[in-house]
Amino acid sequence: MATVQRVLDLEPVVSVDRYIDAGGGRGLEAARRLGPEGVIDDVGASGLRGRGGAGFPTGVKWRTVAANRSSALPTTVVVNAAEGEPGSFKDRAILRANPYRVLEGALAAALAMGADGVIVALKASFGQEIGRVRGAIAELTSAGWADGVELMVATGPGEYLFGEETALLEVIDGRHPFPRIDPPYRRGVDDVTSDPGSRSAAEVELAGPGGDNPAPPTLVDNVETMANVPGILAEGPDWFRSVGTKESPGTAVCTVSGRTRRAGVAEFAMGTPLGEVLQTVGRGARAEHRITAVLSGVANPLLPAALLDTPISYEAMEAAGSGLGATGFIVFDDADDLVAVAHGVARFLAVESCGQCAACKQDGLEIAGLLNRMRLSEASQDDLDELARRVDTVAEGARCFLAYQQQRVVGSLLQLFPEVVRDHVGGGAPPAETELIVPIVDIAGGRVVLDEHEAQKQPDWTFDETDSGKWPADRLERSAPERG
Repeated sequence: MATVQRVLDLEPVVSVDRYIDAGGGRGLEAARRLGPEGVIDDVGASGLRGRGGAGFPTGVKWRTVAANRSSALPTTVVVNAAEGEPGSFKDRAILRANPYRVLEGALAAALAMGADGVIVALKASFGQEIGRVRGAIAELTSAGWADGVELMVATGPGEYLFGEETALLEVIDGRHPFPRIDPPYRRGVDDVTSDPGSRSAAEVELAGPGGDNPAPPTLVDNVETMANVPGILAEGPDWFRSVGTKESPGTAVCTVSGRTRRAGVAEFAMGTPLGEVLQTVGRGARAEHRITAVLSGVANPLLPAALLDTPISYEAMEAAGSGLGATGFIVFDDADDLVAVAHGVARFLAVESCGQCAACKQDGLEIAGLLNRMRLSEASQDDLDELARRVDTVAEGARCFLAYQQQRVVGSLLQLFPEVVRDHVGGGAPPAETELIVPIVDIAGGRVVLDEHEAQKQPDWTFDETDSGKWPADRLERSAPERG
């Protein structure tokens, strides 16, 4: 099955005029004809699911935010462009190629929500993408596309949690990326009323249905999700559903990295076999090696090579025991030590944990330490038993999904590859290394550039020689956020 081009342009669109010449703007025109309710109806009928990883139905989210509008202040639309999932580069690829389509989708969302502002939130380190977005905002504003809506860029820190939508709103509000318990439709951007008794990290009064509360909700969707909206509105829900599967219609922009002949990003119809994606983008396994497992970012269980015929859809990947996630596929082969892979994931997640939830940080660090002992073949059976116990407890009281990611990835190693685990207990397998589990900085010429600096990060979120022993939620509570 060949690649398709719906949201990922093969060549960069260099100006809004070029975008219009190629059909751009018709989605926003349709939104104005349809009106807010019609826009939400079409997005819901399309079956579009959020492309940020969770796959939540976009129409349901939009209708929920609309139902929780404030009578006092307008809603804000936020485009989550804080891509930090290891193995994923698709949102940056979309923005580099065509930021106009993403902004058109966000403006249609603003119309549907009655929003007066659109904020594109990116990591401060994303210099190329920030430049593209700011340039596109200037062009669209000058062209009159954004009348009545302010288009803005917000930059944030390098932390992984900046991509979690409630932590992202904390950053936009000038705080650190510490996830809230309460969802964005109950509490968005801009402080309203201080409420120390609130369970929100922002400690503000919460919005509720009917508009009786002054706190405005926020609609947060990621780059790829917004990029799908113009086509849905211009061509109709049936057009969107003409590719993909019944439960996962449309396309997915996939990143392939790791132990393949090349790395890259391409767009496929949902339902394409994963093995075909790896072959098309990555050109298959390295010479004289065979693929053993694939990770979909660091949020889903390992998928064994025997299941590479699994279609890339939410339902099929879940049925196979894994998950689609942000469609960032990290490939491992027979030269990789899967215990070292699990250790890399566990360490990344433990370091990036903010520490608001004790089990997430404490048990996460213990999991990483125990896997490191296993990786070095210094682990005992007692260590293995303790590892299983920590995997069970790491998500206790969790307010975001990060701790569950520890359970899913490390738990899949213990369940799917018991012989590999046994080889590392009692001084068995020799120490081995594998590719770093860190975010992607760039993909150029079929080669992936990894954020090797991330491997030096301490659990307190510093890059000091030694860790302070303070968790970020305690160390940074009263300090001003840094950017970059």
